[in-house]
Amino acid sequence: MQGKVVVITGATSGIGEVAAENLARMGARIVMIARNPQRAEASLSRLRQIGPGVDHRFHLADLSKLADMKRVAAEIATAEPKIDVLINNAGAMFTHRQVSADGFEMTFATNHLSYFVVTDGLLKPLQAAGRARIINTASEAHRGAQIDFDDLQFSKDYSGFTAYRRSKLCNILFTKELASRVKGTGITTNSLHPGFVATGFGDNNRGLAAYLFRFAKVFAISPEKGAETIVFLATSNEVVNTTGLYFQKCRLATPSTEAQSQEAARRLWIETEKLQQTR
Repeated sequence: MQGKVVVITGATSGIGEVAAENLARMGARIVMIARNPQRAEASLSRLRQIGPGVDHRFHLADLSKLADMKRVAAEIATAEPKIDVLINNAGAMFTHRQVSADGFEMTFATNHLSYFVVTDGLLKPLQAAGRARIINTASEAHRGAQIDFDDLQFSKDYSGFTAYRRSKLCNILFTKELASRVKGTGITTNSLHPGFVATGFGDNNRGLAAYLFRFAKVFAISPEKGAETIVFLATSNEVVNTTGLYFQKCRLATPSTEAQSQEAARRLWIETEKLQQTR
């Protein structure tokens, strides 16, 4: 990873922060997309301590906002003519339905649409690397989820956990379709389940949901353990030609039947493309 450029979202806490620091120790130059400037500065300071003299950077963006997604991707594409690894890792869950500035349901906007738009905006510098990798953080929570293409924004019968599960299914389907669309460019893409990790995930919620998250984290694995599969997919020669697949514990895993549907993957891509073009 010496000298390679790694762009990562969700790198100021949890598994994203651990992955960024581990990749920096291997010699990578980290470019973070962050929402909070104070946390971004703190993360940048730690990265510079790990790799003195390395030009680690961050770009600020709210990845629930379509304009920010497009702007930050354009900024990075201009600043970084070559990107070796893109890690789409930012995510959230909302117990009550919220709507983004663009009118999208917040889970859909943050967990799926940001992956789609940021990746699209960085394809040229990724292709310029010759061999590049796109890694999408999904989850075993996708099992049992289905996509209602007539209600992608969850306007009816909203459930925070169901919306989250559906967004993680979207991550796997997006990876599957992306792999077919970048075939022959030198870019590979894979998704992963990091495990149930003790991080700040879910802390944005209040009431019973917040209590349940805190209780469940007693039994969760550490961020260090959760980041292992991200780092594996970013660095290992074992997966240099592997694309469109799903991993768990640094090994190939089989996702749900719904997540293996090429038809659903293709339709999700088309519908997402339409949505981001009409805003």
